[in-house]
Amino acid sequence: MTFYTVSYTVYGIHYMSQGIDSSNKDERFENLRQELRRGSLPLAVLAALRDEHYGYTLRKTLGDHGMEIDEGTLYPLLRRLEAQGLLVSQWREEDKRNKRFYRLSPDGKLILKQLLIECKSIYASLEDIFQR
Repeated sequence: MTFYTVSYTVYGIHYMSQGIDSSNKDERFENLRQELRRGSLPLAVLAALRDEHYGYTLRKTLGDHGMEIDEGTLYPLLRRLEAQGLLVSQWREEDKRNKRFYRLSPDGKLILKQLLIECKSIYASLEDIFQR
């Protein structure tokens, strides 16, 4: 999902929602909200993994900052980011349990920096659009 997909969807719903009952509006808002959050999760995970975490502590860190994520979403995302070379992981024993610790790879650090610049640019564009 891209920023433009969300923007066009929100635009379409806003301008085409006249005369539609409120229960459909609430459902559409929730669907779009979830879509927007899903699009933000890779960036949030990469940013959180500037510090090393294992799955549980990563979920807790994200949740503490308002980005709750289910295990069924987090672990496939971690595997995908690792397969893309953006994360590295290592199994270690801690508290008599094996845990997989994740952190940004050198490529992950570079991509995160680029994504943060892009994110700030998108936010600035949105602010400009919202002020009109």
